[in-house]
Amino acid sequence: MLTLNTIKDNPGARKKPKLIGRGLGSGKGKTSGRGGKGQTARSGVAINGFEGGQTPLHRRLPKRGFKNIHAIERFELTFEKINVIVAKHGLSADQAIDRALLLNLGYMKASMKKITLLSKGEASTKATVVVDKATKGAMEIAKTSGINVKILGE
Repeated sequence: MLTLNTIKDNPGARKKPKLIGRGLGSGKGKTSGRGGKGQTARSGVAINGFEGGQTPLHRRLPKRGFKNIHAIERFELTFEKINVIVAKHGLSADQAIDRALLLNLGYMKASMKKITLLSKGEASTKATVVVDKATKGAMEIAKTSGINVKILGE
């Protein structure tokens, strides 16, 4: 029966902290595991990039480029990919290739929020495609090959 006086921690649940600075016999006495004297023996030290008075490497190298934090990650859908998807999964011409289908089949990552249709490759199959954006060249190829393109927001 479980009573208040029988409750106790699992073995090893509470590990005692290492006591430092408690005499030479403890193994962590005198300098308390900080080595000798100097900058690193003091508190508040961060010398990761320090090179002994020489200008550090991260300051000698030039600054290049930047990461646009507002960039929207897009999935680039090409006619080559459409051909592969239709052939591999046996989609019919009226079944739409959209974001949900691409995510479900594993062609697209969930972090990608938009789909862009690009004019790479030749369209050999008929399909319906739902995208957020399409290039002019892609629209021309889609018209000539009989691929139905629906652009969201239009």
